[in-house]
Amino acid sequence: MSAPPLAGAPPADVAVPAAVRRLAGDRALRPVWLNGQGGLTFEVLGEPSSFVKFVPANSGGSLATEAAKLAWANPHAPSPRVLAFGHDETGEWLETAAMAGLNAVDERWRQDLAPVIAAVGRGLRALHDALPVADCPYSWMAEARREAVRHRAAAGLIIPADWRPELRHLSLDEALAIIEDIPPIDRLVVCHGDACAPNTLIGATGGWVGHVDFGALGLADRWADVAICAWSLDWNFGPGWDAAFYAAYGVDPDPDRIAYYRLLWALEG
Repeated sequence: MSAPPLAGAPPADVAVPAAVRRLAGDRALRPVWLNGQGGLTFEVLGEPSSFVKFVPANSGGSLATEAAKLAWANPHAPSPRVLAFGHDETGEWLETAAMAGLNAVDERWRQDLAPVIAAVGRGLRALHDALPVADCPYSWMAEARREAVRHRAAAGLIIPADWRPELRHLSLDEALAIIEDIPPIDRLVVCHGDACAPNTLIGATGGWVGHVDFGALGLADRWADVAICAWSLDWNFGPGWDAAFYAAYGVDPDPDRIAYYRLLWALEG
């Protein structure tokens, strides 16, 4: 995406969708996330606790695919267990069981970021090592993503002025020309698809305990995840963490693949 979408904790008095209220019953709700498309996530408090995502109808988002991908990933890697999925004229909702840990950008970790960066890198490598390539029915390959970008460009949906500063020296035509040349696959893995720091969970002892938000999961070169995860550290913690992240993941930086997959991500919007 061109820059991190307008996302973060919603106001405490955000309107609760009726479907979410029905799922929660008389249990208290805590709003925890609002994304750039109007999707909301709530924590359902109580024992056991859970999380409910809701995407409004006609927002362009869908949770049906994420529910299926989670069901596939659950036996192989620490990921949210699906409790309920549904939809009506107002939108879709997905309830998952709570997992241990806090996301990597939680304020708890801000006083000592080095262990956080290490956990993010090791966690992504562990995820890539755990998910079975041969059994994965989902794809996130660059060829299909590139084709979707072409359609977005033709529809006038790509706005270079919205890109991150490090990409703004490119015109749209130049950027589209660059993504034509897909780098050879370094290592084919099942990618998370949105391996940004907020989607990494860290446990009480400072280690990786899982990931959330698997809607884009699919087969791809590992650099499709690695390049964006490292980039997200700049967004969330400031520059200077790349080397520690790559070391924790266990790979030397690959400038060509990093540049390619960051540009592709930016063009997807």
